[in-house]
Amino acid sequence: MTHTWPETSSNRGADNRSTERHTIALPARLTWKDQRGTTRFASVVTQNVSEFGVYVECPTSVAIPMYRLVQFQLEREVRDADRLPGSLRQGRILSAVYRVSPATRSGKPQGLALRLMVDPKRRVAEADASPARATA
Repeated sequence: MTHTWPETSSNRGADNRSTERHTIALPARLTWKDQRGTTRFASVVTQNVSEFGVYVECPTSVAIPMYRLVQFQLEREVRDADRLPGSLRQGRILSAVYRVSPATRSGKPQGLALRLMVDPKRRVAEADASPARATA
């Protein structure tokens, strides 16, 4: 019996992430509507990025609850940075807040984990086009 396995990156580590995560600090902006419908803005700094997610820190605390939809946008002058996934090079990206880390007394700022609402089919198509290997 022959099995076909797609080539996979060996540097993904033990966390089994579907895409590689890059540590990179870039200025960005979040836009969202609060519970009253008022548009809010916050300047943030990315801490790490991947094709489908980003973790940002906010210099000032913001009241964004879990699962709130936000618009994430890198500042225009940094969109061509090295190691930046293609999904982040476009303009605004609809994202969902899936983790909120409060600021600490020791000075660590508030952090937000965002899931980018990008088309995962594009990633599947890339995987289908990758070379396959057969095992016996």
